[in-house]
Amino acid sequence: MSETSTTGHGIAGDPDRAPARSHLYAMGLDDEAMRRPTVGIASTWTGTMPCNLTHRELAAHVAEGVRRAGGTPLEFNTIAVSDNLTMGTPGMRASLVSREVIADSIELMGRAHGFDALVCVVGCDKTVPAAIMALARLDVPSVVLYSGSMMPGRWRGRDVTIQDMWEALGERSVGAVSQEEVDDLARHACPGAGTCAAQYTANTMAGIADFLGLAPFGVGDIPAVAEGKGAAAELVGEIAMGALARDARPSRILTEAAMRNALVSVAAMGGSTNSVLHLLAIAREAGLPLAIDDIGDVCRRVPIVAGLKPSGRHTAADLWRAGGTSLVAKRLLEAGLLDEDVTLVDGRTLAEVAGQAREAEGQKVVATVAEPVKGPGALAILRGSLAPDGCVLKLGGRPDFRREGPARVFDSEEDCYAAIQRGAITAGDVVVVRYEGPAGGPGMREMLSITGALVGRGLGDSVALVTDGRFSGVSHGLVIGHVAPEAHRGGPIALVADGDLVAVDSAAGRLDLLVEEAELAARRAAWRRPERPVERGVLSKYVATVGSASDGAVTC
Repeated sequence: MSETSTTGHGIAGDPDRAPARSHLYAMGLDDEAMRRPTVGIASTWTGTMPCNLTHRELAAHVAEGVRRAGGTPLEFNTIAVSDNLTMGTPGMRASLVSREVIADSIELMGRAHGFDALVCVVGCDKTVPAAIMALARLDVPSVVLYSGSMMPGRWRGRDVTIQDMWEALGERSVGAVSQEEVDDLARHACPGAGTCAAQYTANTMAGIADFLGLAPFGVGDIPAVAEGKGAAAELVGEIAMGALARDARPSRILTEAAMRNALVSVAAMGGSTNSVLHLLAIAREAGLPLAIDDIGDVCRRVPIVAGLKPSGRHTAADLWRAGGTSLVAKRLLEAGLLDEDVTLVDGRTLAEVAGQAREAEGQKVVATVAEPVKGPGALAILRGSLAPDGCVLKLGGRPDFRREGPARVFDSEEDCYAAIQRGAITAGDVVVVRYEGPAGGPGMREMLSITGALVGRGLGDSVALVTDGRFSGVSHGLVIGHVAPEAHRGGPIALVADGDLVAVDSAAGRLDLLVEEAELAARRAAWRRPERPVERGVLSKYVATVGSASDGAVTC
């Protein structure tokens, strides 16, 4: 057990810790419970969104598993911000910031209470990377429990997800659907608890947790409301005790080989652009070498084998029925794309995971590497005169392309969205949205309102969107985010003017502003950072400490 444990042997055996024992007696613990190893259970339950709505029950199931395996569970809670509820509003500025706050809060509880092991119950987007970041810092035996996605909704005879909702707003603006139809879709798109129902950011990060080795394969796949989720959570409690017995710490699990496997999982399952930010942040916390270009290199050679929305047509529940991430691991292992020399938190090897993988008869969700759903290129990393430090293109397995068009420049998401909705953006335009970066936003908002509007208006494949902000995992189309350096810090994106030609070349990995250097120098000399309200509180701290998106937008 931890030498700093405040609730295990340290309390039970130390005469001077009697005052501490008195508080544990007040909680209903007895002397025997105080002598057992303690497992902290960090729940990100919140009643403000469906994503994490089941976490109270799951934490209780984890606690039962811990007790059954001879430990003493101690639960605590931390925050979670809903990306969907805040999307397109000033509230979205809190989303990425919450990753840092969640990680810090879990770390603080771990440091204060000296748990011998930890289980983090996670769901919505930022809770997954935040938990992994905190566990890397604390380095005690730990397990990540992903609470699971919601089931897809049904509307007019087809499966629908939150993706359909956002794209319906664009369809409404061109008269393809009425407001009444949008409202009816809203009543059916999200039928119950769970995270957004396809390979958006939360499910991308859940897959990463599996392939990193901190989450047991086969548990996160189970939808939030499916039968068996509670039993799986109890198993996680037992796994945590097993990890403690083996001293399976994150530092022994989060290796360079494990990180390579996680990158492969993002490429193979058509993951979210947000995974780039989060993988860079996790690598930094774990002391692993990882550069933004490394992610692009993996995506260049690994095809998409899971046909999941938004780049495919299947939902997360479809993947679960087909065989889950274990089946994906089997396909990748068969093709020699995974490193087998890794430690998994439940003690299995990757070969054992693959050998135990089930495959539903006739499933069409997970293909083979030899005959993939789409070719390589889930994501691409671009550099160039408009993004010297890099940016992320959501290629989605589409063929490489070159696009050149006139810039339509906006200094906020709201201004851009209004222009799209009134029909001011046309095919061939390159929409540039700036001052939405980590420091400039602040908070690096997701541009889902914009991408949804473009797709809904039929412009998803004919208008490129370039921003120093980021995108929801729901976003698809010609979307390029995380442009670095950001406008707020004087990056070239701050110098773009309406009508400038912008060139995107995915094969060459380039994003360029086709303006003479002398003209750019004159603009730079005249550039002044736009005035904005002075931030207070947490956003003020964030602006002062946050780094570049090309390094994961971390604050330490």
